[in-house]
Amino acid sequence: MPALEMDAVRKVYDVGENEVVALDHASLTLGDDEILALVGPSGSGKTTLLSIAGGLLTPSEGTVVVGGETISDLSGKELTRFRREQVGFVFQSVNLVPFLTARENLLVVAELGRKDAAGGKDRADQLLEELGLAERAGNMPNELSGGERQRVAIGRALMNEPSLVLIDEPTSALDTKLGEQVMELITNEVKSRSTAAIIVTHDTRMTHYADRSVEIVDGTLSA
Repeated sequence: MPALEMDAVRKVYDVGENEVVALDHASLTLGDDEILALVGPSGSGKTTLLSIAGGLLTPSEGTVVVGGETISDLSGKELTRFRREQVGFVFQSVNLVPFLTARENLLVVAELGRKDAAGGKDRADQLLEELGLAERAGNMPNELSGGERQRVAIGRALMNEPSLVLIDEPTSALDTKLGEQVMELITNEVKSRSTAAIIVTHDTRMTHYADRSVEIVDGTLSA
């Protein structure tokens, strides 16, 4: 079963009296353990596609199926449940909770997902160990480097064992060396769990970490 199927998905925004087409009849199938790099310039529709795949936005037209569940027809409450249980997000701005430690930033995901508390603590510690952050578990985000904050965000995205991980520009604020380290961590963590992922990037130097790349220009996909 594919991790993601998008069929003729269109997203239109009303701007004054005009319509802006952010996504134009996009169709995409993602294998259940595939890593896809979605490449395109700023304003091409990358983040819109990612947001629709993750249930943050609803499409104007078309169908979105994640793990066999058609999410394009779900209510707001059902989408909240879907995001909590099925999707892990790594946002470009990282978005760690500033007053929580690295470990607590992972644990809050387990609490929102109503997971077993003891199991959640063990999983958080395991992820932090794998990501090379065991010694930094008690540090606040402002005490971590940019690369370390990015790794905490990756751990948070994997915390509830999602079937789909969506990652927006993970290397945009990092130099080439750190960017490659983060991409290697992402691919290792995702592949070791047989999870699917879409990585949005404008940096073509990073696409070799993915199983395949798809380009998006003006809301239109091309292999």
